[in-house]
Amino acid sequence: MHLDPFELHRPTSVEETVGLARSLAGRFDYLAGGTDLLPNYKMHLNLRPHLVALEAVPELTGHSLERLGAMSRLADLERDPALAAAWPALADALREVATPLVRASGTVGGNLLVETRCFFFNQSYFWRASLGFCLKADGDRCHVVPQKTTCYATFSGDLAPALLVGDAEVEIAGPTGRRRIPLTGLYDAGGDGIRRLTLQPGELLVAVHLPPRARGRRGRYLKLRVRPAYDFPELGVAVAGRWDGDGRVQELRLAVGGAEPHPRTFDDLTAPLEGQRLNDARRAALGEEVARRVRPVHNTFLVPEYRKKMVAVFVRRALAQAEEGRAA
Repeated sequence: MHLDPFELHRPTSVEETVGLARSLAGRFDYLAGGTDLLPNYKMHLNLRPHLVALEAVPELTGHSLERLGAMSRLADLERDPALAAAWPALADALREVATPLVRASGTVGGNLLVETRCFFFNQSYFWRASLGFCLKADGDRCHVVPQKTTCYATFSGDLAPALLVGDAEVEIAGPTGRRRIPLTGLYDAGGDGIRRLTLQPGELLVAVHLPPRARGRRGRYLKLRVRPAYDFPELGVAVAGRWDGDGRVQELRLAVGGAEPHPRTFDDLTAPLEGQRLNDARRAALGEEVARRVRPVHNTFLVPEYRKKMVAVFVRRALAQAEEGRAA
């Protein structure tokens, strides 16, 4: 495998970056840590003639308890004890991303926007050519659910579920200015494995904002993967909440990633639990209902039936561990 030629651009401000994006008009990719993009380029997956490197844009770097720059390195966040104490589900998710070497290069923005994955897509050019390519790269049909309109590639980031249960917001810059939206609004619930984001052409993720009101919630993030030392998630479940002295739920958030083309929250299921104690039966019922709604397909190593069953198991485990405020 090798990288084909491309032109590398190194802007030094958000304004310059957005200007470049406008002038390159869809013929470029943003380059953050490159831990997923560059391997995909080596596999000849959706190559662009231009890369816009973001490491020299100061506004995208640095982190605090309330703001994570999009270019913040995962390893730097992982080593921050104050961040781990304030946002325990996020701390779990950071530890679960790939390997220490990947986390040293990988970034917050890169993980939130990471390409969806499918074993019909993430293969060499020769492998894909022998099969006939797919909707997501070079072809006109999906091999997972045979048809020619919808891509079923799966969301493969770890941070999104953990940040969703922290009510995170994202700051976005683009040709028409800046906007700030809930993280839930970054993902297109009506899209698919290709049209998975609500970003407009040329828009740039600047930062993630963490609201003080959600700080200190007890939280957990549990991840299912084949090889615990490295793999992308086959499933990721995040929970965060508060309990009073009698064990009654004061607030509760739940999010699931790794099972569909976008991460999902389940506020309509957790809101009715406020004011109640979570016994085994209630945790199991919530897990079963979430599993009923989630619809994985056979595009990863683990079969959909197993992944659905593990949704219920992981929801139950994450709820119990979050309430107790302990690790697995």
